[in-house]
Amino acid sequence: MSKRIGLYPPVRVEGGGSGAVSQAGAVLLVETVRKVGLDTAISAALAPWRKPRAVHDPGKVLLDVALGVALGGDCLADVALLRAEPDVFGPVASDPTVSRLIDALAAAGPKALAAIRSARAEVRSRVWELAGANAPAADGQVIVDIDGVLVLAHSEKQDATATWKKTFGHHPLVAFVDHGQAGSGEPVAALLRPGNAGSNTAADHITTAQLALDQLPKRLRRGRQTLIRTDSAGGTHAFLDWLSKPGRWLSYSVGMTITDTIHQAVLKIPKKAWTPAYDADGTERPGAWVAEITDMPDLSSWPNGMRLIVRKERPHPGAQLRFTDLDGLRLTCFATNTKGGQLAHLELRHRRRARCEDRIRGARDTGLRNLPLHDTAQNQIWLEIVSLALDLLAWMPMLALTGKTRRWEPKKLRLRLFSAAAQLVNTGRRYWLRFTARWPWTDVITHAIDQLHTLPNPG
Repeated sequence: MSKRIGLYPPVRVEGGGSGAVSQAGAVLLVETVRKVGLDTAISAALAPWRKPRAVHDPGKVLLDVALGVALGGDCLADVALLRAEPDVFGPVASDPTVSRLIDALAAAGPKALAAIRSARAEVRSRVWELAGANAPAADGQVIVDIDGVLVLAHSEKQDATATWKKTFGHHPLVAFVDHGQAGSGEPVAALLRPGNAGSNTAADHITTAQLALDQLPKRLRRGRQTLIRTDSAGGTHAFLDWLSKPGRWLSYSVGMTITDTIHQAVLKIPKKAWTPAYDADGTERPGAWVAEITDMPDLSSWPNGMRLIVRKERPHPGAQLRFTDLDGLRLTCFATNTKGGQLAHLELRHRRRARCEDRIRGARDTGLRNLPLHDTAQNQIWLEIVSLALDLLAWMPMLALTGKTRRWEPKKLRLRLFSAAAQLVNTGRRYWLRFTARWPWTDVITHAIDQLHTLPNPG
């Protein structure tokens, strides 16, 4: 009687097989590209950069790189993931061809960036129409979160400098549309900045906000139905003046630094003026209270209609108190121009800005952990590629997934859906991908494909 040695069964390995497709679950992304018309939109936008007698369409090349990033790649050469499976992804350009296109787009500067962003905005409107009740603006309102992210550099790159956290790299500003508790979020702006760029630079916040608004459907680019949320880095006179400018009239919920004036105002709040804060599920949160101090400090130099709301809570175990905290309680403050509403609801809405940190974590897992190229212009194109990849990772769940699967982050989507292998079968003059019944998420994949197939074709 033979006895098996080890914890895993021995498997013999050889090459030369055929009929199997790795990363077959990525067909979900390919079908999403086709159904929303992203391929034709990008192709048309990048048509000026297609050379005579060119074999590969510039739009297809850029989308292939974005798909590679969505599947976990972090450099241009990772497009090889797609090149290995032409039956699913079609012909994929060589590495030199990809590099030449990135160089050409980088050399074009703002013109190329505008072309890519215009195509994304056009497709975004169509996606939200297809999503219906699942769209982030289905109720007529939309929330845009702006935040900074540090991207480390491990070599000398253009504009890589020391950061405020004593690291070395870049400090881009990013913006995401919040999909709420039922979904994730999608990128609408990515502004590349040097590592020593200030956290509260109003001009950069204005530029990022404008880029984000340009990505929204036209009806949402101005008016109170669009809410801009930031942390205290956005709490500057210039940025709030820009948001409140007549004709723009945007809503905002912006963190504010606890100054001595605000701290003195908090000291004057009577005990009965504090109301319990809410937890994430809308229930009262023990040990946390909110109050309004709009009438206490002098706000004459700030935009009309601005309200100041403060929150105090018992700090978490181990948290260090700051000089501006009060009687062992952590103080925070934010400004909003939303009229009416319970203070606890407004404060909870502002605190949900923390979901932007989840979006940033997903972006780090999707090409933003490092900037792989040397020149700033090249890396700005890379940020657009990352944004395209994140768009697809947000649009596909919004259009095809349901329930908890809609909230899966990029890493989980890759491990459970995109990495699934399948058998490629040619029958009835058609190719079929057959996923094994043993894979726990085969039903999720097939149901999502069916959902995408029910959508109307573009045009």
